[in-house]
Order: sequence, then structure tokens, then C-alpha cells
Amino acid sequence: MMASTLPAPQPQDDPRAFLAHLYQAAVTRALPLANMGAHLPPPPRGRTLVLGAGKAGGSMAQALEALWPADAPLEGLVVTRYGHIPPRPEGLRQRIEVVEAAHPVPDAAGLRAAERILALTEGLTADDLVLCLISGGGSALLTLPAEGLTLEDKQRINKQLLESGAHIGEMNCVRKHLSRIKGGRLAAACAPARVLTLTISDVPGDDPAVIASGPTVPDASTCADALAILDRYRIELPPAVRAQLQSGALETPKPDEPVFAGQQVALIATPQQSLEAAAEAARAAGIEAHILSDEIEGESREVGKVHGALARAVALRGAPFARPCVILSGGETTVTVRPRPAGSPKGRGGRAGEFCLGLAGALAGQPGVWALAADTDGIDGVEDNAGARVTPDTLARAQAAGRKLAEHLDRNDAYGYFDAIGDLVLTGPTHTNVNDFRALLIL
Repeated sequence: MMASTLPAPQPQDDPRAFLAHLYQAAVTRALPLANMGAHLPPPPRGRTLVLGAGKAGGSMAQALEALWPADAPLEGLVVTRYGHIPPRPEGLRQRIEVVEAAHPVPDAAGLRAAERILALTEGLTADDLVLCLISGGGSALLTLPAEGLTLEDKQRINKQLLESGAHIGEMNCVRKHLSRIKGGRLAAACAPARVLTLTISDVPGDDPAVIASGPTVPDASTCADALAILDRYRIELPPAVRAQLQSGALETPKPDEPVFAGQQVALIATPQQSLEAAAEAARAAGIEAHILSDEIEGESREVGKVHGALARAVALRGAPFARPCVILSGGETTVTVRPRPAGSPKGRGGRAGEFCLGLAGALAGQPGVWALAADTDGIDGVEDNAGARVTPDTLARAQAAGRKLAEHLDRNDAYGYFDAIGDLVLTGPTHTNVNDFRALLIL
């Protein structure tokens, strides 16, 4: 997804196009090719091995191939989500293998990729350099179950965590302790080689230990923490694995371990940077922009209600922000999947869509307010949309289409609601991932 060379649409003339322009500005700011070069070291005396995982893995690998000296050796393996390998630029020689696997629930292809990546670390020396390309989605794509767990166990646990309402830090704490490659274990396997991790943040706080479950950075969380999270959300474990967590046998490498000495992490793109790019694009069109935060968490529908209350205050009273303006936010909200009555249709949708349901209800048709919420990777949950739009007549158009907002909220069916009124945001994979993007335009 590249930046448009056309003039920015004017918000008063076409609010929908203007919001799409802001989303595109945010995504473009996070593309790897524009951000990676400043962080690359010179080639080492030995090998340069590239290992990686995440939704941006394909574009990160291509960026590295374009930026690394043509006469310097480069090899390796990166795993990304199905359908997320960007078209190869003409004349760019492929030096890094990129394979695909499932996200958000892991599959056998991800297991094979993780096994191969771990095997590639054998025989590394102190003269070698390992460049690890890590982005959001790597937790599911880089799956290598701990001893006593099967792939089917990991799939079940991952699915239950996704539906539980657990936040990303909790999910990744569990994933680290139930893995043979995450939580710093990949870096430990690379010793004694130097490791430089180039990462695109998709988590609130930009903590590299949380991004993709931190395969190359030390982990301060414990087996006891992971077990408490599993118990909190009533997720069952095989008895032998539970015993290993209770005994500490599945503990991750800690920050004071010598294996991490001299290893480096560089954040090449962050959610805040993308929000700032969107704010700059809004101001260039003459609209003041306000960034609430890049770290907003919580239930998507409830976050939508809070944003709606704020937008109504601005629209009705011109406070706390003067009109016209854009309100921007990011982070990673959650969706707790509600139990369905027997025989009722399964809902479809992700965090961005559910946010828009909550927002539309809170706005209640407020004139002068338009919104767009989308995941910056172009995929909202497991659907083919990035997110959805809310307009002053969303509720009226949905009612005319026979859609009741409360019913769609009850079954977590944002996709069906916004699809019925033509307000899904469809972008396809963007080849980056700095998580949630939300923009509210108040005229």
C-alpha cells in the first residue's frame, strides 16, 4: 500500500475519502523500506543470517534485500501470514526465503517454519551476524510447542485466549512459556553470534518483549504468571504441562543472563509514529488533529462508546477540542466473544468493527461526525476487511437494511452489520502492522 500522489481530499467535500487518506498516511509511515536503512550495521566478517516472523515479514525481507550491499552475503528464512508476501519489485534479487503460515491460530506450516528457523542457528560463530525481522503476528506464525504439548493443544489454547478478552501482554506471557522458540529462546540459540533485532511494534508501550512474544529478547515474566493467566481465563492444560509450569521447568531466559550481552533491538516503526503521520496529513488539509494515545486497551465496544461520548461533546459544545478537528487513537483493544444460543449464526468481525458498533451506538446519529477504524495490517481479525466506517446516517441505513445494532453486538457480528450498508473498509494486506488505527472527524 503506497502513498497517493494525488492531492488530499478535502474533509468537508468527502469525509470518507479524507479519513481513508489519513489511514493511508499512517500505514505508509510504517512501511519497512522507508525506516530500516538507518538501523543496519555494516556486514560482518562471517555470515549474515536473517531470521524472522510476522505479518510484515515479507516486506521487511524485501526491504533488507534492497538495502543490504549487493556484494555482501545474505541468507535466511522468514515466515509471514498467508497472502502477506508483497509483489517483488522488478530487478530485486531474492536472497531471503519467505514462507507462509496461519494467523491468528497456528498451523502445521508455522510449526515447520519454526523448526527450520531454529535449525538454522546451529553452527553460528562470534564472527556471524543474525538479523531478526520481527513484527506483529509472529506469536502465531512462529509456533514450536513446549515439551508435552501438541500443535492441536497450542491451537486450542490460542483460540481460547483470543476469545477470552485477555490483553496482548497476557496472551504473549502464556505463549512464551509454552514455546521452545519464543520468550528469548531464539536469541539464546543464536549464541555466540551477534543478534540485531529489527522490529515493527504492534503493542501498547512498544515493549520488544511483547512484540511477537519476544523471541530474541529476555523475558521478565514467570511460569507462575503464565499459570495464573491460564487459570484466570479457565483454560485447560495437559496435566504434565501444568506440572512443568508449577515446577518452573518451562521458565524463559531472564534479562540478567549472559547470552543477551551485546545484543541489540531497534524499533523501526511504531504506532505513535503512524498516528503522528496521520495528524500531519490532517493538518496539511487545514484540520487540527489530536492524538489521544497509541496505547489504548480494553473491550473494543466500550472503547468505541468512550470515543463516541468525546466526539459528541466536541460536536455539541466545541469542547474539549474546537471544531473542525480529527481525533486519533491507537493501541490494541480486545473482543470477548459472547456465548451463542444453540442454532444461532456465528458472528464475524474483529476489534475495529466491534469498536465501530460501540461508537455508532454512542453517537446515535450525531450530525457532523464521521469515523474510520481499521487494523493497519489490512485485516480485522480473520476477515477480509481492515475495519469499518461510521457516518451520521449509519444507524438509519442499517435499520433500513433490517439490521439491529444490539443484535449484532450480542453475537459479535460487526462484519455482517457494516457489510449490509457498504461500510466495510477493504484494503487487502498492507505489508506492515502497527495495530489499531482510529480516526474521528468532527465538522
